[in-house]
Amino acid sequence: MSTVLITGAARGLGLDFVKQYAAKGWKIHACARKPDALKGVKGDIHGHALEVTDYAAVKALAQKLSGEAINVLICNAGISAGRDQGLGTIEPADWRQVFEVNTLAPLMMAGAFVDHVARSKERKLVAVSSRMGSVGENSGGSYAYRASKTALNMEWSCIAKDVSGKGVTCVVLHPGWVQTDMGGKNATLTIDQSVPAMVKVIDGLKPADNGRFINYDGGAIPW
Repeated sequence: MSTVLITGAARGLGLDFVKQYAAKGWKIHACARKPDALKGVKGDIHGHALEVTDYAAVKALAQKLSGEAINVLICNAGISAGRDQGLGTIEPADWRQVFEVNTLAPLMMAGAFVDHVARSKERKLVAVSSRMGSVGENSGGSYAYRASKTALNMEWSCIAKDVSGKGVTCVVLHPGWVQTDMGGKNATLTIDQSVPAMVKVIDGLKPADNGRFINYDGGAIPW
């Protein structure tokens, strides 16, 4: 049986990742601050109460699962500081929180679980990023969120080089502009359009994809 570990698993994209992999018959380690939201989902689901910025708890979970091979790690948890924060209006506390959740936490998750992933057959490390982190496509504004995702992309590019010798494929995915609490009701995609497409991309990842920035539909995104 294949195993996936998902952060931010109690709502939005993360919850649908859980549903998609449950439908595929995978074993799922679903991590969220409040995993009770997963009780209605049928499948081999193991909920873990986890605050991704509690790095002692991250290490403890990795130790708890030390005997397991994890085929796919999906670092999905993320937050936004809002789209109205620009030059002269940035709140340093908001900036730090966004970077803590969006940038440092995925790096700590990857460090804690890379050996679990390397022991598996599929060996895939995935971070849910955003096209807003692309320097090549930057349209300005949303400083904290954009910068946090750009930094996440660079982290994952570095990890891709560091883990290539372990045979691990490391990619960042853009889910599209999705109708979630973060994306808002005016977003152009539904969760049902985004997440199954990302799962299809993840299923099809090959070692040659290591270090790529990929759109939910499989297309390449400029760094």
